[in-house]
Amino acid sequence: MGNKKKLRLFDSVLLAVTVVLVVESVAPAAAIGPSQFFWWALLLVGFFLPYGLVSAELGTTYDDEGGIFDWVKRAFGARNGGRVAWYYWVNYPLWMGSLAVLIPTSITQILDFEFNTISSIIISLVFIWLVTVVSFFRISESKWILNVAALFKVLIMVSLGGIGLYFAFTQGVANEFNLKTMLPSLDITSLSFLSVIIFNFLGFEVVTSMAGEMNDPQKEIPKALVMGGLLIAVFYVLAAFGIGVAVPFEQLTTDSGLLDSFFILLGPSGKWFVTIIGLMFIFTLIANLVSWAYGVNYVTLYASENKTFPKIFKWKSKSTDMPIGAPLINGIIASILVLLVPAMEHFGLEDIFWSFFALNLVTLLASYIFMFPAFLKLRTIDPDRNRPFKVKASGILLKLIAYVPLILLIISVIFTVVPLNLSSEEIALKLPLFVGTIISIIIGELVVNHSLNRKGE
Repeated sequence: MGNKKKLRLFDSVLLAVTVVLVVESVAPAAAIGPSQFFWWALLLVGFFLPYGLVSAELGTTYDDEGGIFDWVKRAFGARNGGRVAWYYWVNYPLWMGSLAVLIPTSITQILDFEFNTISSIIISLVFIWLVTVVSFFRISESKWILNVAALFKVLIMVSLGGIGLYFAFTQGVANEFNLKTMLPSLDITSLSFLSVIIFNFLGFEVVTSMAGEMNDPQKEIPKALVMGGLLIAVFYVLAAFGIGVAVPFEQLTTDSGLLDSFFILLGPSGKWFVTIIGLMFIFTLIANLVSWAYGVNYVTLYASENKTFPKIFKWKSKSTDMPIGAPLINGIIASILVLLVPAMEHFGLEDIFWSFFALNLVTLLASYIFMFPAFLKLRTIDPDRNRPFKVKASGILLKLIAYVPLILLIISVIFTVVPLNLSSEEIALKLPLFVGTIISIIIGELVVNHSLNRKGE
């Protein structure tokens, strides 16, 4: 046991970059237009920084591996903890399934090779079960995957930003930038952009859930969050700025992907470079899921052990003490979703299908809503607890640190799922997502209620 691998500070910083830096969502954020820079700045100060501070205090104060479930349970009881565990977990297999479907498409973009339906399904399933198998092992055993992925993400983001700036300086700026275009209209429609950027900032609590694998978590977690957070903010803004000054915004949509942006920037002559970037990109997708799996699987394990989640999530390896039930359920659900894609496309229901896939964004955002009030409640009901890292604030400032990101989260969830007007396009886009959200809430209540009522085991 003395030779057990540990995560160093360097590993922890790279882990923060791997978990939080989501390269595939930079282009959709850039599609917002020139006002994206206002939103990046606002949410960096209003959400990202307080969220990082709150995560650092909670993660070092309550340093078991129950993470966000444990924090909410301590503050608001088992039922609310179970709700958080449900929202936090259900996003993961949905996300895994959507990325799995993206893999054959990405390979086609890179290699100009079309896959038939059977081949696409096989590639997607291999991707799912590769991630599932890797997540059976301790993160310290596969930290090389996360470290390499972090470096790949940095290379991708710097390349995207650097190439964009080069084209802007040599060929001119593709979009008009002035005070009028860079300030948002602040109408109801523009508020729907909040979720796109907030999603890019989530994941710090996953780093705190790995305290047991660090040499000195009380010191390393805050350092990893601060150092990693600064790097992440720089890379996001650099890449978003590079795209924004070089690519006409009408060529981007919120469905645009990373490789689309490189193709727009480089054209056919840059095919070889896009191929390299594409291979790096696929590797980062695997690492994204592996890094998040650790946090999600432990949250569900603890929730199950506390009888607020189904018993199957308690299943873990006797040799490694790692969760087994959660990864298997994740893999099975993601596989079913992949198998449903051809059927939905056959009946012309792919738009509805992808709207339900967007549930992963909504449920993930919803799971954090409880975290900020829990932070304040634990300060009140557990004041004497040793806090190795404590947010240096009190009174109104402390409430602002908790309530501002909370309000931003609630607004982002509402404007993501509720139709903002009665146009056919808006209804078609959001009605399935709204219905899916309601169904998810109902199922979650049934699951948690059943788990709380289960008798001796």
